[in-house]
Amino acid sequence: MNDPRVPMSSPDLTAAERQAVKQVMESPVLSMGEHTTAFEAAVCEYVGSKYAIAVNSGTAGLHLCVRAAGIGAGDFVLTTPFSFVASTNVLLYENAVPIYVDVDAATGNIDPARLQEAAHDLAHGGAAAARWLPRRGVGAAQPAKAVLPVDVFGQPADYDAIQATAQAHQLTFIEDSCEALGAEYKGTPAGRFGHSAVFAFYPNKQMTTGEGGMIVTDDRQAAQLMRALRNQGRAEGDTWLEHSYLGYNYRTTELSAALGRIQLGRLNEMVARRDQVAGWYSEQLDDFELVHTPQVVASTSRMSWFVYVVRLAPQIDRQAVIARLAEAGIPVRPYFAPIHLQKYMRERFGYELGDFPITEDLGARSLALPFSSVMKQDQVSLVCEELQRAVLA
Repeated sequence: MNDPRVPMSSPDLTAAERQAVKQVMESPVLSMGEHTTAFEAAVCEYVGSKYAIAVNSGTAGLHLCVRAAGIGAGDFVLTTPFSFVASTNVLLYENAVPIYVDVDAATGNIDPARLQEAAHDLAHGGAAAARWLPRRGVGAAQPAKAVLPVDVFGQPADYDAIQATAQAHQLTFIEDSCEALGAEYKGTPAGRFGHSAVFAFYPNKQMTTGEGGMIVTDDRQAAQLMRALRNQGRAEGDTWLEHSYLGYNYRTTELSAALGRIQLGRLNEMVARRDQVAGWYSEQLDDFELVHTPQVVASTSRMSWFVYVVRLAPQIDRQAVIARLAEAGIPVRPYFAPIHLQKYMRERFGYELGDFPITEDLGARSLALPFSSVMKQDQVSLVCEELQRAVLA
């Protein structure tokens, strides 16, 4: 059984959050009320966007962005195989085709040079374009319609280069910032680079609403459509049982929104504490040659640590390390498993081991350590001591 002194992750909640939820519970409005509207307005102010649309998960938010972009059956979307499966699944929901681009070894984010190459090759066709396609499950090569990069582990992708590629090839740009609320790229907040962007609020994120997500955009028409789609396709002016679009129940609750407003007000404080915890880890592990600590690149002017993921040296047996740490009461997780090697992706598209070597290397060696803004320094020390012991055993 895991040692309760070192949980894998813990939400950072105070009496203010509990009181906010209690007040909603004492009201007659539990959905589609003033707290949701106020939470959306607060996110707009924090990020600097014109519009925000609260939804019940980051996945729901990404799906609505895909729908609003008009991405549909057979469309090619350039994205990364080193991510949580949601960034691919939202494309498959619309029968679009994820075209994978391998990642940068330092950050795990999509490699901007490879991305530019893929967009160029697909636009020009021929043998060069064909090499980007999966083995089966797609038709002939065609120009990409969109790009969907991911801010892995709270570090923004290389957005200057991604924007240049998107503009050169007229790609719709959807920014998956589900792991990066509070991060900054060259002084600009994550979420301000794409046509739309999404944040997520699962309990292990920088801030939480239990379950939940938020779309941000400056596009008024897209915002109106996504508001309708989250609410069973009910557009502005529709009556209660009138629906202009095929939509979904992707609404958040007033309970989640009230919690989110308080959490957002504390976000900078929680991001700073997560940075402190990450610093403790790095101080104790930087000189341990068999464990490689995360690298924050120069373009990341503010890191918003979602998780703290180390990479074991290639010769280390990760499963043995995980087992030894479990015996010591320390929970750890492999992070991420390459999407293209998931069973359903192999069956549908014919992907094989070796297709994306950097993603596969990171997937084989990465290990997420216990992490949250409420961790204490002695807990970090215990994890580091047990990790080094497990690696050297």
